[in-house]
Amino acid sequence: MNKKIIIAGTGCALADYLYTGMRFDSPKFSKYLSSQDGDGGLAPGRLVFTEELERFSGVPYSEISIELTGGKIPEAVNIGGPGLVSLINVSQLLSREDFEVRFYGGKGNDETADFIEHLVSKTPLNIDHYHRISKKRTPFTDVLSDPTYDNHHGERTFINNIGAAWDYTPDLLGEGFFEADIVCFGGTALVPMIHDNLTLLLTRAKEKGCLTVVNTVFDFRNEKRNPGQPWPLVDKPENYQLIDLLIMDCEESLKISGRKSIEEAAQYFVDLDVTTLVITNGAKEFYVFSNGKLFEKTELQKLPVSQMVSHDFKNNPGSKGDTTGCGDNFAGGIISSLAQQLQTGKVGKLNLMEAIAWGVSSGAFACYYVGGTYIEHEEGEKHKILEIFKYQYIQQISAQ
Repeated sequence: MNKKIIIAGTGCALADYLYTGMRFDSPKFSKYLSSQDGDGGLAPGRLVFTEELERFSGVPYSEISIELTGGKIPEAVNIGGPGLVSLINVSQLLSREDFEVRFYGGKGNDETADFIEHLVSKTPLNIDHYHRISKKRTPFTDVLSDPTYDNHHGERTFINNIGAAWDYTPDLLGEGFFEADIVCFGGTALVPMIHDNLTLLLTRAKEKGCLTVVNTVFDFRNEKRNPGQPWPLVDKPENYQLIDLLIMDCEESLKISGRKSIEEAAQYFVDLDVTTLVITNGAKEFYVFSNGKLFEKTELQKLPVSQMVSHDFKNNPGSKGDTTGCGDNFAGGIISSLAQQLQTGKVGKLNLMEAIAWGVSSGAFACYYVGGTYIEHEEGEKHKILEIFKYQYIQQISAQ
């Protein structure tokens, strides 16, 4: 009998307040548009902190929010954050008998915390280590979604309040966090003390024999601190070797590497000997690489997004929800496949294309509903849905 695989993760966890049908070319949005990187203004596809937007505009965020949204209530309120959302997807794709997925984090003592607890209780994710640690507000993000942006591919703008996440420190993880087969750090740029100690935590994880996963988020704090300079992720270039699986989007790869193109950024991380690399690029082709230490050796290459989903949205635009959480679910799909393959496979011989197919399927399905988290009607429902997407994607890349 195979031993139970434990996946433990920490990072960004918050409530997403979703406003769809926005127009980024409207006068009320343009009024708050960023004029240069890190100035605190709004920018499609990027995140800005509420306090920075207030400084940029000289207007309290409570007033900005009413102006941007017209004072309407959000179309949906959902769980958000690369840490929490990705692990919820992992927990939904794996059986409880063979896997346990745990989230470690901190929240405030407010209605947002109650809402997150209530919604997560409808998923298989273990949140016994997700504690109320602060009098600050539980982190939240207002997500403004414009489905017409980029030739109707859609895009979002994120306005975030870090809140209680300022008070979540590495010591709150405890030693139990490292008693896992896989440890995940998701969107730690929105949990400042975890992010600033990421090298220490990765080192501790490797000392305990854990596989390590890092999936990034836009690091507005460091962009504001040093505009135009590379964002720090680990302390030294050689410490990228502590990361077994690094997942980021194009913008984040450029900002972290300091390179000018996605191709140059990908090569930068390959040269630093990251074990496995995935760089997404919205609705465009994305990059993958494996040096053979975890998954089978795979030279740096481009892969397509789901052709089936692109075709569906082109011909049936009404079937689209929004793109919130696509990247987080993409990461969760890959992590779930990694865990599944560890049950029977050999490290160094795992199937990267299998993992990518689950990632693409998870990200694609997230476009069909509003928000990052899908609440199942029964356990195993999401896995059955994604099997269809996965089969189609395997057929697609096999035909190339």
